[in-house]
Amino acid sequence: MKLVKKIVLGFFIYLVFLVVLFPASMAVKLAPIPANIVISGVSGTVWSGSIDMLSVKKRQVELIHWDLSIASLLTGAIKADISIGTRSSAVNGKAVVAYSFGGLDVSGLRFEAPSNFLLGNTRLPFKTKINGDVSALVDTFGQGLPWCEQLVGKLFLNKVKVTNQFGNYPLGDIALGLSCIDGNVQLATDEKLNGLGLDGTIVLADNKMMQVNAKIREVNTQPDDLKKALGFLGKKDSQGYYPITYQGRLPI
Repeated sequence: MKLVKKIVLGFFIYLVFLVVLFPASMAVKLAPIPANIVISGVSGTVWSGSIDMLSVKKRQVELIHWDLSIASLLTGAIKADISIGTRSSAVNGKAVVAYSFGGLDVSGLRFEAPSNFLLGNTRLPFKTKINGDVSALVDTFGQGLPWCEQLVGKLFLNKVKVTNQFGNYPLGDIALGLSCIDGNVQLATDEKLNGLGLDGTIVLADNKMMQVNAKIREVNTQPDDLKKALGFLGKKDSQGYYPITYQGRLPI
């Protein structure tokens, strides 16, 4: 019996080392990767490795590194520290990502990218083009239905400029709070977090539905074309706010 236990223990240790030392490049070759994903420069092991470049639908990310936690497997989860690029890279970030039977959990996320990376080739209404940078800081995110169970974070839109067939709108910097409301993702801002006189929320619901419930008033820091366009939103209330309401599918 003692010999059998030693054999079983030895075989278990062998399997652990086999997994820990299994080359990441071999794992990528064996994985059923979709044709629209291109991966190059894979090194290290499945436990601790890196990818020089990953491209998804012409969106390119460089210098991806991961470290998996062996201890997390004892709790039935896969947990990893992941980093993308460096602080000087156009697209960069880091997070602790965990996946279990309960779904995806993310903590300590920091992500920065230009708007054209996020939008890709998406065609926006009215020939709209958006320039600027996006930064996200997420303390905690827990997957739920339809989107989340918990979410605490902030989203920053930096040096945003919107142009379309109606005019030019240098919107500047906009900060939004991120939270989870009844399973939906909510983005909220007020006049203290932007220079647009804007106050309200955007809710991302099931089936990529978006609900906007906001109001805006004329302030000195607004671009001139925006001031001229406020009247098209409807009648302003007694406090000088124009309503902004919308419900429909996300344009991406």
